Amino acid sequence: MGRGRAKAKQTKVARDLKYRTHETDFGALASELHGGDSGKKDDPVDPELLEKWSDVIEPSRD
Repeated sequence: MGRGRAKAKQTKVARDLKYRTHETDFGALASELHGGDSGKKDDPVDPELLEKWSDVIEPSRD
């Protein structure tokens, strides 16, 4: 017992999601998913950090 109120609320939310018009900013979504401009690969690496992890990280073979 007591499921009627919960089911009514779920139905209300489902109808709201189904029929409401959504204004989606696809540009913002794409930049969020791809990391935006903050994930540059050309960032300088601290030499002390490289020395600290040099025995763990194998050198890249390019």
